This record gives sequence, structure tokens and C-alpha cells, in this order.
Amino acid sequence: MFYQLYESTHAALQPARAYVDAVRMFYSNPLNPFSHMPLGRSVAAMAELFERTTRRYGKPQFGLDKTVVDSKPVAVTERIVWQRPFCNLIHFQRDLPEGSRPQPRLLIVAPMSGHYATLLRGTVEAMLPHADVYITDWADARMVPMSEGRFDLDDYIDYVIDMFHALGPDTHVMAVCQPSVPVLAAVAVMEARGDRFAPSTMTLMGGPIDTRRNPTAVNELAEKKSIDWFRDNVVMQVPWPAPGFGRDVYPGFLQLSGFMSMNLDRHIIAHKDFFMHLVKNDGDGAEKHRDFYDEYLAVMDLTAEFYLQTVETVFIRHALPKGEMNHRGQPVDLAAIRNVALFTVEGENDDISGLGQTQAAHDLCANIPGEMKAHYMQPAVGHYGVFNGSRFRAEIVPRIADFMESHGAEARKGGKPKVVRKA
Repeated sequence: MFYQLYESTHAALQPARAYVDAVRMFYSNPLNPFSHMPLGRSVAAMAELFERTTRRYGKPQFGLDKTVVDSKPVAVTERIVWQRPFCNLIHFQRDLPEGSRPQPRLLIVAPMSGHYATLLRGTVEAMLPHADVYITDWADARMVPMSEGRFDLDDYIDYVIDMFHALGPDTHVMAVCQPSVPVLAAVAVMEARGDRFAPSTMTLMGGPIDTRRNPTAVNELAEKKSIDWFRDNVVMQVPWPAPGFGRDVYPGFLQLSGFMSMNLDRHIIAHKDFFMHLVKNDGDGAEKHRDFYDEYLAVMDLTAEFYLQTVETVFIRHALPKGEMNHRGQPVDLAAIRNVALFTVEGENDDISGLGQTQAAHDLCANIPGEMKAHYMQPAVGHYGVFNGSRFRAEIVPRIADFMESHGAEARKGGKPKVVRKA
């Protein structure tokens, strides 16, 4: 009933949002003398703040239509090249001039943890000059009809394997946060089968490979609660008239409340500053706030079976590092990984995936040769800074690009791969 109450409240606020939006436009119209006075700007600011805090934010767009390759500007076109009910694979096709040097093919596996894949817009933008980029665009579960069936962690792993097959050999993969576990499991399954489409390299960034190492508040919460508690308290049914009516989900709005409660003071201060930017007519400061929260407040539902299986497998049972994880009833054997180079990245101040949790993959993948492994810890960044921001672009991206170039098919033809530069 809680989901239905949320939807009813949202619908009941529609007239109020329409009214305050009209008020905002009236008091911000330059033809209105009050728009040039503090009183008028204050009224417009209050109206906009109310409308934004009660709005349901839709799925954002990537909006990446150009990049720079070899110091030359090139056009970028988004194309969906692979489709399933719960995911599309987007290719950022670059209009490279003839004779351009081939670059690695990179699959970025975005988190399926509440936000849309556009949260990695900066990640994609930073990698476009260095690679032929693809990204997983996970579907909002409330928009997928019940007739399309279930989607759980096993399905996630199958999707990743299918994408590797669709992209072909010598593909590189980057898993950001949550997908580090299913991507590592998918690679292990493929290596155990002798699958020639296994990636050349995998880059795991800020992922919960072994949450027993340096546990964070998020990890401790999961360990304190039983899986039945999560099933009883956070799983709800999608209400009518959404296409996914009747589907059991972990709702996006519930996830958002959890995200915001972790740093509530910071969000309150940000909205107060936004109000003052509007009153002082500081357009740049207000626009930065809009850009950030348009993305941050856009959330999606997860299927209940995927969410519960992930919580139990990764955070409660620690099945992967214990060697107890299964896929379709078969053990996931990380020792089977021998030919896929491994690069792990962590942030010094990461409060989601603590230091050492991602690096644990090196101990678990014991049969990958030492020269095919590298780890990098980025100083002075939190979880978001591991895959976005100025330090990511300046310090992390060059290392990822070097690693892919050093361990791709062409480099291996020339003999022993060189080791990527380290911190």
C-alpha cells in the first residue's frame, strides 16, 4: 500500500505544482517589474524550489554528440545495438576519419542500483577519446510488463555474457560499483567454458567484491538485517496504471530516500544555497544545482528478485569471496580466470565500497599472471570520484586507457604484455 500512497500523493500534488510553476514564471518574467526586486525573486525561488522537490524526474539523456580523438573534433551518434526486456546496449558511434588508428572496444557496465546509466555520463565522455564505447542502459522495472518474466542476478550475468558475444572477441569491460560482482562472475563462467568471447581486460571500479574488508555503513546495515527483513520492508508492488503493474520491485523513491538520508545535511544546505542563488540572480550557481539534482533525483525501480538475490549473495553471505557463489546451479570459480587481465580502482575516501573491497579481486583471481594485474588507489576522492570528476579524468582515465592498450589482442601478439603504470 505504501507505493500506492506515494503515487496518490504525487498525483494530488499535480495542481499545486502547476500553480507554483505559473507563479514562478510570472515573477521571473523580465517584463514584470517585481522580477527585478528581491521580493519577486524570492517568490519565484520559493515556487521553483517547491516544484523541484515534489517533481518526479524522468530518465535523463546522455546528450553526448561530439568528442575529440587525436586532437580532432568528431561527431558522436547514439545507437541501440542490442536489446532485451530489461536492458538496451547503447553504442556511442564516433564519426572517425578514414585511416584513424583502431582503438579498444569498451563495454561499460553501469550500476543497476537505483540511478539510470546516465549517472555515468561523465565516465562515457571521458572514455570516448580513448575507446569505442558501449554502455548498458538498464530498464526501469516499473516500465517492464509482467509478461516479460523475471529478472534476477543470474539473468544479469547471462545478459553480460550475451553482450560479450554480441560485441565479439577482444572487447574490454569496465564495471562501475555494483556490477563488479556479476561482471567478475560472468568472466569466470566464460573462462571455465573456454569461451573465446571472454574480454581481454576487466576494470573493476569501487565494487563490493569482498565487503568483509573495511566495511562501510551500507555494508553493516545489510549484515544486521536478515533477507526476510528486506523482503518484508522494502519490496512493494508496482501500482496501476504503470506498465509493470503487479511486479514486485524495490522502488526508486525508497532508494532515493536512503541515498539522501546518508548525507541529509549536505542536501539541505545545497537546496538552501540554491534558493539564495536564485534570489541573488546567480544563474551559474543555480544551473549547477539543477544539472546535478536533475540526474541525482531521477531514479528507477529494481526487480525484487534481483535486489534480494544481490543483497543476500554479496552483502549477507559474501558468497563470491567465500567461493560459494553459483550461477544457474553451477559454481562460480574465479580460479578459472587465466587469460583476462585485471585492473582495479578504488577511492581513498569511498564510503560505499571501502578500501580493499575491490582490490580483493586480485587475491581471488589467483591464476591471472602477475604482469596482467594492476591496482590503483585514487587519493582524496569518494565513491563518485572513482568514476567521475576532474581527478578521474586526469589520473584514472589515462591508466585505464594504458591498461587496455597494453593487454589487448594486438599487444599480446607482440609478446609479454607490459605492466600498466602504477601510482
